[in-house]
Amino acid sequence: MTDKNKKDDDDKNVGIEKITLFFKEHEFFIVLLLSIIVLIFLVMFFGSSVQISELEKCGDGSFYESCSIVKPYYCNSQGFLNENASTCSCSDRVNGDSCNTALQTGAKIITLNYTLKGEEKNIEFTAYSGLVNYLSILPKTIFYENSGVPIRGDFIFKKINQEEQRKLLMPLVIEIQNLTNDKQEQVRIAISIVQNIPYGASNKTSSFFGGSTNYSRYPYEVLYDGAGICGEKSQLLAFLLREIGYGTVIFHYQLENHEAVGIECPTEYSHKETGYCFVETTGSSIISDDSIIYAGGAKLTSEPEIILISTGDSLGDDLKEYSDAKTMEKIRDGKLIFFRNSKLEKLKERYGLIEEYNIG
Repeated sequence: MTDKNKKDDDDKNVGIEKITLFFKEHEFFIVLLLSIIVLIFLVMFFGSSVQISELEKCGDGSFYESCSIVKPYYCNSQGFLNENASTCSCSDRVNGDSCNTALQTGAKIITLNYTLKGEEKNIEFTAYSGLVNYLSILPKTIFYENSGVPIRGDFIFKKINQEEQRKLLMPLVIEIQNLTNDKQEQVRIAISIVQNIPYGASNKTSSFFGGSTNYSRYPYEVLYDGAGICGEKSQLLAFLLREIGYGTVIFHYQLENHEAVGIECPTEYSHKETGYCFVETTGSSIISDDSIIYAGGAKLTSEPEIILISTGDSLGDDLKEYSDAKTMEKIRDGKLIFFRNSKLEKLKERYGLIEEYNIG
């Protein structure tokens, strides 16, 4: 080996040793830098994938060009849920793309009004007297073996879970989900629809152990009649929120003889720290507003019985309604002096508020 070759080999070895020493001395920073580069790549790649997958879902969460879990609805390539019985089969009679039950007789178009972000809108919904007549003759009593005594929640579930009713109420849920993919917006629409149904009791009575009592409507009957009292409207809303996918309860105030709905939300926003935001159903109001003064100056002061309807999603931390409800509370209590009237008018416009509520 010549002296020149030997010198070149020595230089290479020195260079390798310097590089090795550099990596050993800066090992932590090099690993950190590589980790950051990999993380940025993953966020860019998978982040964009998440955005694409979100855009490729219908309002119920079904992917484009696939069947919904609610038959016979199909999520098409435009992001809408349409009936498609030929692709998404159902157990009922098939009529074209629709699945029909024997109770779909006596069709009536009803208009359901709602307010969203200050805009008044409506949904056209087809209701059927055939189902209404069927529900009206169902037994109102509940019997258990071993002398079990039914509780209030049993009667609520008897009405909310009625199978024939669910088939003809789900199209309303689908209508709401076709309006927006934002689930919290779906919640707002459902709440406003129920709140905008006029308050009113049925003029029918029911036989009960040889006597008679006021007739209590099923949720579907509230839609068909275009009226309901607090318990009836609350059960309709509880059904809709459950099917949209949210954790839902019914608050029963025995002392005031009143029912309202609770929807799962952050504890700091919730009614009496229950983990559920208060939702009044007898008239337009703000989600989480539990300081309402009802007709005649009545307030809800008792501890409610909490009847769990469903577990599910929760409203987010960005709930604008909570701060608006607190503003409304200050207005009621006379604590807001500056710009009181202008703030009140803005809240009325945003939520379609009325002056007072009926309690029943």
